Amino acid sequence: MAPYIFDEHKGIHIIDLNKTIAHLDNACAAAKQIAKSGKKILFVATKKQAKEILADKVGAVNMPFVTERWTGGMLTNFATTRKSIRKMTSIDKMKTDGTWETLNKRERLFKTRQRDKMNKNFGSIADMTRLPAAIFIVDVMKEDIALAEAVRLNIPTIAMVDTNSDPRMVDFPIPANDDATKSIALILDHITNAIKEGLEERKASKDKPETEEKAPSAKTSENAAEEKEEEKAEEAKKTPRKRAAKAEKVEDTVEKEASSEEE
Repeated sequence: MAPYIFDEHKGIHIIDLNKTIAHLDNACAAAKQIAKSGKKILFVATKKQAKEILADKVGAVNMPFVTERWTGGMLTNFATTRKSIRKMTSIDKMKTDGTWETLNKRERLFKTRQRDKMNKNFGSIADMTRLPAAIFIVDVMKEDIALAEAVRLNIPTIAMVDTNSDPRMVDFPIPANDDATKSIALILDHITNAIKEGLEERKASKDKPETEEKAPSAKTSENAAEEKEEEKAEEAKKTPRKRAAKAEKVEDTVEKEASSEEE
């Protein structure tokens, strides 16, 4: 962390905020690009002072997050994680299709406790059907297992790195105090705002082709109407000529008949 430390005062290391801003901008740009591509970023913060802040801010952008104990193998053994999530959804389905009523009291109690336990560990990642495109960690020292799994699977990592941490393990380190609630809230605000921008740009890019498709169809209908009007005008011009030609034919026939009678 030496490159990110500005000074030391009475045994307390002071982080260089200029480097914090520069690295935060890089992390925000990466998060924005991932959100724009339609992929998910998994947020991890199991420490007490970060749980509620992360759940509120990340839930607003509809990204998966883990605020309870990190289950070993959550990423490296993702197939088993998905089985647990499917088991939880099957219990929910039992309550709606009438199967729940056929169970006895003891089975219901067991299923309820099982479902509550799985919801506590996997409820916030229930919509994550595949591995995340990136992972955001608040404290890399506390979430060392999550970081190790992400590194093993080559998943890009974004993390708040304090003076007691090693930033070399992280792809996008953000030098910051990972113990102060205000520091955590500030960093998460910038990251979630970048994700919002990426999602809005993705939505705008999806809406553009639809408007472009509608515009040519409107133009073709206008062109067709113009062509019809031109055809009508040409027919109107042709009708007097046709009448004149018919009149000439009638005159010729009358003259021929008159000449034949004289003869």
